[in-house]
Amino acid sequence: MKNKILLNVIIIPFLIIIGIIFYFVFWQGREERNCKDLCGDGICQEIVCMAIGCPCAETPESCPQDCEEKLIFPINNFEECIAQGYLILESYPRQCITPEGKKITEDIGNELEKLDLIRTSQPRPNELIESPLEITGEARGYWFFEADFPIQLIDANGQLLGMAIARALSDWMTEEFVPFEANLDFQSPTTKKGTLILVKDNPSGLPEYDDELLIPIWFSE
Repeated sequence: MKNKILLNVIIIPFLIIIGIIFYFVFWQGREERNCKDLCGDGICQEIVCMAIGCPCAETPESCPQDCEEKLIFPINNFEECIAQGYLILESYPRQCITPEGKKITEDIGNELEKLDLIRTSQPRPNELIESPLEITGEARGYWFFEADFPIQLIDANGQLLGMAIARALSDWMTEEFVPFEANLDFQSPTTKKGTLILVKDNPSGLPEYDDELLIPIWFSE
């Protein structure tokens, strides 16, 4: 009887220890392997929403496409809207529609407001540009003075990158549209976006005769 009790005292703890070792070495290891398979690689390509029990590089928050859902991020401009892959209306200017139905219009400067005064054929709003930049278009004769007018290029911080003079290609002493051209060399920008400014020549210096065409552009990398 004593031998049987002694045997139980030895065997039962031994079995408990074996069970603990089996759990940590085999069972938990299998759970970790299963979880690792579900965790993905951090670049939103695997389905990871069912992963449990391990730290995952991908989560429903960071990779919503793996969970068949889209998170709603604050949209502040047209570029952010199209980056999210939302619907784009091919109007002019283009419009991007968020899931809430909000329409965000692409910035094309003041081109539509100045359409009866000055127009550019190159560059167009939101076009990629590089130095030297060729500028062509047409403007009313009274946009010129002595057959030319100034052009400026600034970056997104308002830093002047370069200047040029647009010259009329025909008689500018008219109220009709006159073709013009210019070539502008500019320094390397520190921002991705900038603005091309075509300034109405105003020899009087009176502010009421000031005017300008603003064309948003992107700098080629």
